[in-house]
Order: sequence, then structure tokens, then C-alpha cells
Amino acid sequence: MFDLHPHASQPVRRAPTHLDFKLGRNGKGLPPSLEANHDDYLVELTGDDDPANAKSWPIRRKLRTAVVLGFDTLIASWGSSVYSAAVQPVGKEFHVGTVVSLLGLTLYICGFATGPLAFAPLSELYGRKLPVTGACFVFTCFMFAAATAKDFQTLMLTRFFAGVFASCPLAVVGGAFSDLFGNETRGIAIAAFSSLVFIGPFISPIAGAFITQSYLGWRWTEYITGIMGALAFVLDLFIMEETYERTLLQRRAGYYRTETQNFAIHHISEVYIFCVPFHVSEVMRHYEQAPNMEEVVDVKDLFNKHLSLPLKLLFLEPIVFLITLYTAFIYGILYLFLEAYPIVFAEKRGINEAVATLPYIGLVIGVLVGSGIVIAFEPRYNRKLKANNNIPVPEQRLLPMMLGAVLFPVGLFWFAWTGNYPDIHWIAPTLSGIMTGAGILTIFLQALNYIIDAYLVVAASAIAANTFLRSFFGAGFPLFATQMFNKLGVDWAGSLLGFLGIAFMPIPFLFYIYGERLRKHSSYAPTDFGKKKDDEENQDGTSGGVEERKGGEEVGEESGGSSTALDA
Repeated sequence: MFDLHPHASQPVRRAPTHLDFKLGRNGKGLPPSLEANHDDYLVELTGDDDPANAKSWPIRRKLRTAVVLGFDTLIASWGSSVYSAAVQPVGKEFHVGTVVSLLGLTLYICGFATGPLAFAPLSELYGRKLPVTGACFVFTCFMFAAATAKDFQTLMLTRFFAGVFASCPLAVVGGAFSDLFGNETRGIAIAAFSSLVFIGPFISPIAGAFITQSYLGWRWTEYITGIMGALAFVLDLFIMEETYERTLLQRRAGYYRTETQNFAIHHISEVYIFCVPFHVSEVMRHYEQAPNMEEVVDVKDLFNKHLSLPLKLLFLEPIVFLITLYTAFIYGILYLFLEAYPIVFAEKRGINEAVATLPYIGLVIGVLVGSGIVIAFEPRYNRKLKANNNIPVPEQRLLPMMLGAVLFPVGLFWFAWTGNYPDIHWIAPTLSGIMTGAGILTIFLQALNYIIDAYLVVAASAIAANTFLRSFFGAGFPLFATQMFNKLGVDWAGSLLGFLGIAFMPIPFLFYIYGERLRKHSSYAPTDFGKKKDDEENQDGTSGGVEERKGGEEVGEESGGSSTALDA
């Protein structure tokens, strides 16, 4: 650290600058450089109990911020499926077919695919609070715009952009939880966060159905979501605290600069250069003599890290491709059920449309059971982690996923062959949701955790690829759900999905056996975590800047526990 009040007998000595240009209208030259060591003015953590380290906060302070972030996540996922109850009324009001009316659901989910490409890097540059709060405000505006839409195209556009900004908490909250919780408690926090991601799409159709069946009408599904967004915005503004260590230290450095008028004080991440390629060489010519320049971020870095690298991982890495395909299928089933359940309980059994949504409670219970299964395996994983010197053991993540891979198709077959026959009590297909929901949560969460542990340095890019593909599956599946269940029947349509679940079932078992061998042949997921990559790999976007220079032990710590499974 630096001395804020240097002794008067040792005034700062200045040397003339070698740069030959002037600043401002008066032609003032650059101030002479300080002769003190560059690192003497570096702001960094003072210890483990430093308030800039959110892990050191009291538990009540952590929970206050975590609850607000959880509420943001719930609203984002709520908004995606509350529209499902409005599909028929919207079609009647604007004179469009059911499939066209469903675009309000699918476009919102398509927004989930595009939003993280912006919000994930923004959260790394400006912290967690600013993107979440700003996105929540814009999301609220678009939801009220959807509620007051005068024509169909306006409704579709506002739903899409609401989905784009709703994706912010899904991309950022996992990272914020990683800021707040250490290895031993992060698994529980991330499991709770993941539960909210899946509970939202299952409880909002229930509320939406009763709203549309009442005198309020379909527009109030959007109004109520907008009111919830406004409440979340107020909580983000006044209750949520910034958790990102880099941003907190940047603010501290800015405060010290203002108080001392010593503008050499800085944080390691404050030396950014954003420039187009033909300016890079000119700027670097002036800075090539600066040995302590910590970070340079240019257009090429951003392209490689957030656009090019995710596609390379998706199509060149077997682990990423198969896991992504599996989770995309699971995500598609999640939203396909928004159309399948009304067919089974309302059309086949003649139950009132609002009451026919209550069987979603079975899926909600299943998600909670799946969350409990993941939490139950956390102590075992933490023991393996400590025995491996805090270096992640990716294959150990697959044990709950193996259980979920069996439960999921069993739940699908159960639903298919009990839901098709009205003489079978309604409780039978409802209870199938417990197994299906538990399978969805355990497969989805542990698959993403496996990717993170296996691809530590490039985990964010791997998750970005996963998010991109699975969002399009979630958007596409509801479009053909009604036709599939009507043409094939509930029994064989559900069985088709069950057979696909069986086809995917071996994935976690195969990776548990052969995963380490595959990682040894990967240039992105080395089993020897301590080995360094060469400069070409670094320039290819595999490091993400400063993160690679942290070293094995530090990144291993960050990726331990459940880490940031839903960062993107």
C-alpha cells in the first residue's frame, strides 16, 4: 500500500516528460512523472476482513443482498411464462393464430440468448449493481409497454426486449453469489438461486391463469409483472450493495485520489484502453515503456472472449457440445410443459383452465427436491476438493446428475401414460412432476457446474455457448408442443420425449468414466491446472486478461464449491 501523507522532508521529485505534445487550449504539457515506485500507489485488499471483500461481510448483510438478487431472478423467470396464460386471449384480441400468439413467449426467451452477451462483460467492467439495477428499470418499462400495447407487433417487440433485459440477473447473479459466498456455503446459495430460475416458470402460469380468467384480463399479467419489476428496481437501488471486489477497490482508489489530490493512486484494473485496431499500435507506442501496465482491453480481446471463443468451445469440445445439447433439451422440456399441462388437465380431463394449472405445483416440489439432492452432495464434493488441494474435481459433480438422468425419463413416461386417460385420477400425472422437476434441476445445475470445473479459465465462454443454444431450444419447443400432443396423443408424444431422455441418459455416466481422459486432450481444459498456456493461446481469448495470471490456487478457490453455475 501507499503512504497517504508522505513526510514533508521528502517532497515528491518530478522529472521532465519525454512526450512531445500539449494538452488543452492553453497548451499545457503533461505533468512530470513521479519517481516513486508504481506499486507504491496501488490500492488492494488490506486483508481477509477488508470490507471490499464481500465474503468477509456479516451473514445478515450478505443475505440482504442475496435475497434482493434472488427476487430479481424470480421476476426474470416469472416474466417468461406468465404470458402462457395469455396466449388464447391475445390471439382473439389481435386476430392471430395460436402459434403466432405463442411468439410472445418464444421471443422473450430469445431475449435470454442475446442479453448475456452484453451483461456478462458489463458486470466484469462496472460491477454487479449497475447492470442489474439499470436492466431492471428498462425491463419494467417494457413490461408496462407490453401491458398497454395497441397492436400485436408492439406486444411482440416489447416482450422481446423485456426478455433481453430480464436476462441480466440470470447472467450476473451467479457471479454476485460467488463474490458473497466461499466454497463451503456457495453450493447451497447457488442451488437456491437455481431453484428460483426454475420455480418462476412453473408458478407464474398458475397466477397468470387466474388473472386472465378473472375480470382483470390478460393485460394484467404484464401489469403485475411490471409492478414486481418496479419493486425489484427500488430494492436494487436502496437495499442491494455492490459485491464485486474490483469495483469496490476502484471506488476506494477514486476516493483516495480525491482526498489526497494524488492521481497516481490507482487499482490494478483501472488502466483500460478501449480502441479500434488501427489505433492500437499508435497508443501502444506511447505506453510501451510502461512496465506496470496491468490491463489492455481492445476490440480483438472482446471479440475473442465473448463471441469467437464460445463458438469454438461449442463445436470443437465434445464435453461442451454434449452437455450443452443435453441441457438445451432439458430447457426445452421446461417450456414445452407450459403447453402440455393444459392439454392434459384442461382439454383431456375437462378441468377449469385456471384450476388445470395447479398441477404445476408437482413440478415446483420436484425442483425443491432436486435442490435438496444437490445440497446433500455438497459436503462430499467439498471433502474431495480439500483432498485435491482445492483444485476442482469435475467428475465428482456428475453424481447428482446421474441420479437426475434416471429420474427425468421416468417422470416423462409416468406423465405420458397416466395423463392420457381421464379415468386415472389427476393426482397420478401431477405426482410425476416431482420426478421430472427433480431431474430437471439436478441435470441442469450439475451439468453447468461440471463445465465450470472442467473449463476453469474459459468457463464464462463455455457457459455463454450453453446459454445461447439452450435459449433457442426453450424458445422453439412450445411452438410445436400443441401439434405434437394432438397428433401423436399424450401417451406417445410424452413417450417420444422419454425415449430422448433415455438417449441422453448415458452422458453423465460416460463423462464420469472418460471425462478426465478427454480433458487431457483438450487445449482449453487441462487436467494439470498449474501449467501455463503459451502466448498464442492467451491471445486467442483463453485467459480473459488478468484472470489467467491469478495462478492455479487462486482460481481453484474461485471455482470450488458450486461456483458460478449460472453466471451467463
